[in-house]
Amino acid sequence: MPQPILCTDRLRLVPLADRHLELEVGLDSDAEVLRYIFGRARTRDEVVESHAERMALGRNVDGLGFWIAYRSSGGVPERPPRDEGAAEFVGLMMLPPAHGPDQPDDPSVAELGYRIARRHWRQGFASEASRALLRHAFETVGQARVIAQTMNVNVASRGVMESLGMRYVRTFEGTWDEPIPEPDQREVEYELTRAMWEVQNPA
Repeated sequence: MPQPILCTDRLRLVPLADRHLELEVGLDSDAEVLRYIFGRARTRDEVVESHAERMALGRNVDGLGFWIAYRSSGGVPERPPRDEGAAEFVGLMMLPPAHGPDQPDDPSVAELGYRIARRHWRQGFASEASRALLRHAFETVGQARVIAQTMNVNVASRGVMESLGMRYVRTFEGTWDEPIPEPDQREVEYELTRAMWEVQNPA
């Protein structure tokens, strides 16, 4: 099952492809966007490496991966896919299989993430796109559980997770290749199970 294009009231989510690399480079050039992820802007070479890793992760479980979010109108794309360059870029949405030293090695568990361009902050786009990804994860792919992690001090990201109906699971010490300039280095994890999703979203 390939990753589908997903549409919400205001967004069109297109599966990440090599043609989107420059959007990733631009997004990761803003240190504020990466404040609680890397603590600094990333170089082009670092983004190229991350892009390759994302593309590889997206092949591990059918239907999971990464999406580029564009503005749309009423759930209908303003422009066809071939004209993506003229559409308004909003951010990078993430739903790969859970991975990393602090996450389960279980193909039935996905990891939700979002990275929104700063000009689109505080407009509800992360929550809107995440709801579409969660619906896809549980109702199309058939995942058993979706987790999300962020720094303990990242109040905005935690607020998104809570607005999605995710529940707090744990606080743990973060593992960093480079220290992030925050006094509290702990991370938190939230989860949403399929049973929780079905209760919150009855057919």
